[in-house]
Amino acid sequence: MTEIHNFGVDPITCHAWNSDRTHIALSPNSNEVHIYKRDEDRWNCKNVLAQHDLRVTSIDWAPNTNRIVTCSADRNAYVWTKVDDKWKPTLVLLRINRAATCVRWSPNEMKFAVGCGARLISVCFFEEENDWWLSKHIKKPIRSTVTSLDWHPNNVLLACGSTDFKTRVFSAYIKEIDPKPEATVWGFKMPLGHLMAEFSNNGWVHCVSFSADGSKLAWVSHDSTVSVCDAEQNMELITVKTQFLPFLTCAWISSSSIIVAGHDCSPILYQYETSKLTFVTKVDKSQKKEADGFSAMRKFRDMDKRAIVENNVDTLLDTVHQNAITTLTIYAGSKSSTTKLCTTGMDGKMVIWNLKALMDEM
Repeated sequence: MTEIHNFGVDPITCHAWNSDRTHIALSPNSNEVHIYKRDEDRWNCKNVLAQHDLRVTSIDWAPNTNRIVTCSADRNAYVWTKVDDKWKPTLVLLRINRAATCVRWSPNEMKFAVGCGARLISVCFFEEENDWWLSKHIKKPIRSTVTSLDWHPNNVLLACGSTDFKTRVFSAYIKEIDPKPEATVWGFKMPLGHLMAEFSNNGWVHCVSFSADGSKLAWVSHDSTVSVCDAEQNMELITVKTQFLPFLTCAWISSSSIIVAGHDCSPILYQYETSKLTFVTKVDKSQKKEADGFSAMRKFRDMDKRAIVENNVDTLLDTVHQNAITTLTIYAGSKSSTTKLCTTGMDGKMVIWNLKALMDEM
């Protein structure tokens, strides 16, 4: 069953869950991060993180250490630690002169990476001696804004997509905190910033995602394509041009299944097999009369709030989301076996999709 939750009329720029899925951190397209706690079907705002000066662009919540990292167009990143029911911010020395665009914790949560408009990636780690977060830069050969990041399961390799139409895999090895890395299917030479692989596209790369075992990398770009590189098959690259509007986010939900979402307002399932990537189905099976997630009575009652005039009710889309999906995360399960998925969008909605029920129907 699909769960639909509404957080107002403001677009949700990004979101992240805590480990047990009782709290969600989201940014309502502003300089603030709101942390909500679930109480049955209601959401209560417990904290507001308002340290940033400009719009928050990305959030990630470490499941084990329970730390939140946020980055913003103000060129700063903060690591938030919970102390006595309050979140204490620690400034990160990113050393960048353009907006920070994306941030991701590494699998062991000892470091994180921040992409930005300054054509570089800041790999950040905690220095015990001075009690602060330092960063080391990966610069070449990035030629434009970094839009997306994802970590390999080995905690060393880092995939990035950027607006120079390239998808790349770098080594993010930090000798101060990382043990010497072992060889992988992507290569064996891993000094910080070493380029392991590079792929060309015909549009901005919006999102990248490693598979659960790290042998495959998927990404979506602004030319409405879905691409997969299989490192175990001699770096075989498969790109599928779709009939849909451009995708903004993607994730592996099993060793052979990928979920993508974006301007089409619905999550879409693709199946990967060796040398083949095929469309399976749209996850959203809604009908138009149910698209807003409300009964007819409540829909009319909320017309004024949503600025919908009676004559334009028929302009509602045939999907649960009424605007582009901006962020997609795994709600239950893992990249190797996902049972529930969470999406947030420009319409202010957060939707939890039951993938297990979808698979059973198929």
